Amino acid sequence: MRSFGEILASLREEQGIYQKELAAILKVSVGTISNYENNIHFPDQEALIQLAEYFDVTIDYLLGRTPYRYNPEVLRQECVPGTTVSDVVEVIQHFNPKNMASLLDFVDLLQLREKAESSSREDSAND
Repeated sequence: MRSFGEILASLREEQGIYQKELAAILKVSVGTISNYENNIHFPDQEALIQLAEYFDVTIDYLLGRTPYRYNPEVLRQECVPGTTVSDVVEVIQHFNPKNMASLLDFVDLLQLREKAESSSREDSAND
């Protein structure tokens, strides 16, 4: 399990920002950010909330309690009219292993098709 400091450093690097920039956002010193990332000090509740909001992750993700990094609000988003991401999750969590494998194969196929269509559109736009 990754430590809070490792997770914070990773998120900061993914965003392409320096410790100085994150420090300004949280209104703390660069040394404080360094101490967080090196697991010397731990942020208070308010700073944890700010970090979660800034990086759009859950506090559980920041704390290393879950690998699921997405904000739970994602579950409320509609993927098609009248169907939320949560509705889809509810359905697939009851699939047996064979059906789950088939679903994942189909998802791979759809991703390949989408990539091919996107590439085709880009080629047409460049002509």
